Order: sequence, then structure tokens, then C-alpha cells
Amino acid sequence: MNEEPERPAVHREPQQARSAATLARVLRAAEEIASTSGLEEMTIAGVAKRAGVAVGTIYRRFEDKEQLIAALTERMLERREEYVAEQLRAARPSLSGVMDAYAHALLQSFADHSSLFPELLRTRGTKSLDRGARTITERHRLLLEAAAPYTDQIRRSQPQQALDTAARAILGACFHNSLRPDAATGEAAIRQYADELSAMAIAYLLTPDQPRHDET
Repeated sequence: MNEEPERPAVHREPQQARSAATLARVLRAAEEIASTSGLEEMTIAGVAKRAGVAVGTIYRRFEDKEQLIAALTERMLERREEYVAEQLRAARPSLSGVMDAYAHALLQSFADHSSLFPELLRTRGTKSLDRGARTITERHRLLLEAAAPYTDQIRRSQPQQALDTAARAILGACFHNSLRPDAATGEAAIRQYADELSAMAIAYLLTPDQPRHDET
């Protein structure tokens, strides 16, 4: 008995500029619908109508809605990686400048379509979580690279471990904010929360280790 062949895991990438522009329009339409109505309400027909293309145009690129969601997840994660990298490159040349840029970039990347991002991760299950983990690893690498010239400013006994702890704390706070019903929204609130996360991280990094109570 022949086994059914596995279906392609990813969509077909466009080879021409015009096709790439059409794909970008389709993914933008899918993101708009999913952000306002949710993934359950998003349909191929609805995306085609919003993008101004024929339904067949989408099916030539994607086998089904699942592949479209996979491409949408990839697009959003890539955009977040690129945005964080850009902000770190433009950071003030100091440890506080790097941490400030990281906190603001990370919080902003989660704040964009905050309700959609967790839904994408839940819907796609393990595959999406694996891709999300790679994004987190890449962001961490970008931070370490940007902070490398300034690690001598860190006053903890283990600078690299401390930087890792600060990065994880900021990441956790940003992800948690995207899930909270009372999340920081709006430019002013997001900026203030990012300022607080940055200040917390810098205060920790610039504070020497304190003896534990059980060691005194």
C-alpha cells in the first residue's frame, strides 16, 4: 500500500517582482482580516477580496488556509527580527543605549497586532513555537552583539549571565504584556512601559552582586 506523499511545508516563493508584490498584498490583507476578525473568520475568499486578486491566485501560491497562516506567521516574525536589528544598529553607543533600544524595539514589536501574535502561535502549535524560539534566539544574538563593546560597564560578577538574565526579563515582560487584558497600548503608554523595563534592566546590570542572606 502506497503512503500518501507529504504536502509541502511552505508556500511557493515568487520568482518575479510582480508576483512578489502580489504575495505581499495577499499577506497584508490576511493580516488585516486576522487582526480585526480573528483567524477563524479569515477565509481564502475574504483575503482574495481584500487583496483585490482572484481566489485562484492565492491557491496557486498556497494549498490551503493552513499554508497561508504559516506564511503570515513567518512574515510577522521576520518583520520583528528586522525591526529589532534596525533599532539596535541605531542605538546610542553605550550599554544603557543598547538596553533602551532593545526594550523599546521588543515591546513595540509585540504591541503591533498584539492579540494576533499569540493566536498565531497557538493555532500553528509546535511548528510555530519552534519558529518563535528561533526568533527569540536571533533577537538574543542581536542584543549580545550590540552590547559586546560595553560589557565592561556591567558590574555583576558574571556579566554575560547578567546580560542574559536582563534580556530574558525584558522579553518575558513584553510577551506578557501582549497577553494581558489591560496591556499597555498607545504610543505614550508603550514608551513609558519600555522606559521602565530599560531602567529596571540597567539598574540590575550596574548594581554589584549582593551577598545572599544565607551567606552572611
